[in-house]
Amino acid sequence: MIQVENLTKSYGSKILFENISFQINASEKLGLVGRNGLGKTTLFKIITGIEEYDAGSIIIPKKYRLGYVKQNLDFKKQNVLDEAALGLPEGHKHDVWIAEKTLAGLGFDNNLMSLNPQLLSGGFKVRLNLAKTLISEPNLLLLDEPTNYLDITSIRWLIDFLRNWKGELFLITHDRGFMDKVVSHTMVIHRQNIKKIKGDTEKLYLQIAKEEEIYEKQRINDEKKQKQMEKYITRFRAKARLAGLIQSRIKMLAKQEKLDKLENIKDLDFIFDYEPLKADTFMNVSNLAFYYENDKILLKNLSINIGKNDRIAVVGPNGRGKSTLLRILNGDLNPKSGNITKHNLLKTGYFGQTDRRQLHDENTIEKEIMLSGHDVTAQKARNICGALLFEENDALKKIKVLSGGEKSRVLLGKIIAKPINILILDEPTNHLDMESCDALLGAIDNFDGAVIIVTHNEMFLHAIAKRLIVFDGGEVNVFEGSYEEFLDKIGWLEEKIDIKDKENNNKLEYNKKELRKKRAKIIEEKSKILKPVEDKYHYLEKQINDMETKYKSLEEELIEASKKGNGLLIEEISKKIHSLENEINDSYNKLEPIMDEYEKLKDKYEEILADLNEN
Repeated sequence: MIQVENLTKSYGSKILFENISFQINASEKLGLVGRNGLGKTTLFKIITGIEEYDAGSIIIPKKYRLGYVKQNLDFKKQNVLDEAALGLPEGHKHDVWIAEKTLAGLGFDNNLMSLNPQLLSGGFKVRLNLAKTLISEPNLLLLDEPTNYLDITSIRWLIDFLRNWKGELFLITHDRGFMDKVVSHTMVIHRQNIKKIKGDTEKLYLQIAKEEEIYEKQRINDEKKQKQMEKYITRFRAKARLAGLIQSRIKMLAKQEKLDKLENIKDLDFIFDYEPLKADTFMNVSNLAFYYENDKILLKNLSINIGKNDRIAVVGPNGRGKSTLLRILNGDLNPKSGNITKHNLLKTGYFGQTDRRQLHDENTIEKEIMLSGHDVTAQKARNICGALLFEENDALKKIKVLSGGEKSRVLLGKIIAKPINILILDEPTNHLDMESCDALLGAIDNFDGAVIIVTHNEMFLHAIAKRLIVFDGGEVNVFEGSYEEFLDKIGWLEEKIDIKDKENNNKLEYNKKELRKKRAKIIEEKSKILKPVEDKYHYLEKQINDMETKYKSLEEELIEASKKGNGLLIEEISKKIHSLENEINDSYNKLEPIMDEYEKLKDKYEEILADLNEN
């Protein structure tokens, strides 16, 4: 358990949070939400000791291990698997299979696992650090936007992993669906304070809205009472006989705590400008194929008609060609073969993963949006800036000082600035906070034209997609149906293999359990059958031992009687010895078949148990 008490952090005059207190309890999975720039990542860094704080305290138990994905990409080993294995805790240093399994879940195939980590792309380097953290078995796992560099199958794997995580979890993500599937509690940085509840993001935001509504009603009511009191004091102040009452009201007014009006927190508020196009088909794709020279084929024989009301999601693992397809559809790349026929009046709004690089560093936000079209005036650009939360002088910020999320908003502004018929969006939610993602989802939903989107955000997929272009298992296919229908009817190849492995493991485990049951039953039966035979055997064996001991004693007595020449005693002892010999022989005769029976039964059951072990 971690306790944070009266924590305060500021940068210059900007206060991120002030006197906040909370704790993370045993086995708790806590999601942290709040708008970009409010200090979510800073709070993580404070807890891990990377960053200092102004006041307060953080209480962490001794020997309590924190697992935080490192941002530095300094690798020590010559291949990815060995590098990942460095994260294994003491006592598991030789369990490399754990590292291999975790890497596979995060999208590493055998070729990538054998690659030098320095040769990985930036996204896979981050994944490698994530794998090292996941397998280090910390008490508290801190994950800051873990889905940013993961594809959809890796995200689904990570959800399953975190659901089964036995320790504590502290999670930041813009993906509301991902968070709600994983967390047990949610916490928000809001108005420089902290609020934590048991439940998901929807419950949290509904509770905040309700509390602020009650606060505002109370504030208005208090203001009304205050004005009435001030009016009363002004009216009767001159009347001497009411002087005592007036003084009492003045004191009451002075003591009354004034509730400040809540600052209005603005959300993104924009729509995509749809220009009607009278056509059933906007775009026709026929037998499309694409590959880079000396590289694998990314697209082959893809055909699809795209109409006005289409909501098409392009889904699949990273590196399979999804972004390439969108660039081809937008006209940035030419296919190797096949045809794309577009309506001659088609106007496209395109959001690409690499478009942020095409923004001009020295331009202001306002100027960059004005460059979207010749008819985009300064006033129109300013209005768009305001809708995207670049208000007043913020609209004059240069592109080079903007964060990744702010640049994404500028790109959206360039699309909003002109009328379009079709939206082509490549991972538009990357770098946006949860509130901005919600606003984007609403804008897409309200757009009357066609939408083609690449996203790994399953909430978006469930809300938007009516058709899918699926990259999976080295093939590209069109699925006519929603994402939910795709999961129900087809599903992801990796997951089906994983499920098959699990079924085989479960079957093997079931067989092992059954085998153990059978073995136990046979051992029990063996004991039950052999016990009475064994008891007879031991009884006779003891009798024979006793008689042989007595026989030896009689022989010694006979020797002593012979030395003394006592004939009567010799005769008496001789008779006893003879009688005892007969008894011993008789007992041996009885013992022999019992021994045979015991050995046969024992061999029989050992053979049965040996057969079970072989199976």
